[in-house]
Amino acid sequence: MNARPADPPVPPMLEGTLLEALGGVYRVRPDGEETPVDAFLRGRLKQEIRTGERLVAGDRVAIARADDGTWTVERVAPRTSELLRAGVGGRKAKVVAANVDQALVVVSAVRPDLNEELVDRFLVLAELSELPVLVVVNKMEMEGAPEIARRLEARLDGTGYDVLRTSALTAEGVPKLAGELREKTSVVMGPSGVGKSSLLNAVSPGLELRIGEVSLRRGGGRHTTVSARLVPLAGGGWVVDTPGFSDVAAWEPDPRHLAWAFPEFRARADDCRFRGCSHLHEPGCAVKEGVEAGEVDAGRYGSYRRMGSPES
Repeated sequence: MNARPADPPVPPMLEGTLLEALGGVYRVRPDGEETPVDAFLRGRLKQEIRTGERLVAGDRVAIARADDGTWTVERVAPRTSELLRAGVGGRKAKVVAANVDQALVVVSAVRPDLNEELVDRFLVLAELSELPVLVVVNKMEMEGAPEIARRLEARLDGTGYDVLRTSALTAEGVPKLAGELREKTSVVMGPSGVGKSSLLNAVSPGLELRIGEVSLRRGGGRHTTVSARLVPLAGGGWVVDTPGFSDVAAWEPDPRHLAWAFPEFRARADDCRFRGCSHLHEPGCAVKEGVEAGEVDAGRYGSYRRMGSPES
């Protein structure tokens, strides 16, 4: 009787963190190493169904090196968290980053001008991903910036969000921002041109992230980050630098959960007359009463109504 052929030896595997996915090539930094390696996805992993992208910045993986020197991703660890947004057409979720501890929503006071409803959309994105949030208002050196930041702080009063004023040019707020990032993995998101890369360079000068210019005609910025990438900070911690979002749509299959993404609504929901109140048309709605009394920001409530409409 012929003996069963022996299984091929399993190559030794290294644990590591995915830094960036680049068109089928996955840049992985093995634990304890400074230099990343480029790896390819093993065939069987391609068949696995994952939410949104198969692999994203922040994923924990195991890699192995073949005899020809190429690296392959052999295993992907379960994620502790995901930042989700809607994919093309809004029908499927797109994972932006994995295994992050907090989200930073970075906007500028001017150039490009602060869009308060866009801030609300970023906050909803983080809330539905169940991530703590810090709001950062950059370019505080610009004329009129303090008053614009004050208005945003007033709008977010009662939500529990902290607002940090910063300037990559004058270093205002940069030490505090560095402290908020230390020993954590943070995902940084915001529209293009607000100075995300400039701020990260100020926090950790050795990063030398590419900085774009703001279009004088459109007031917006050019995308300098083309894919989400995880980068280490000199003072400790990691950040996922994401491309500027030209469109912010939350992935949430049940529209009724949208109200949960507004902390000031959550705090009042138990006082509504009807359980599961949509805060739109029901009588005895504590949220609408709060808006009428000036206790809930009317602009935030308007954002909620527009986000919940089919056209949003």
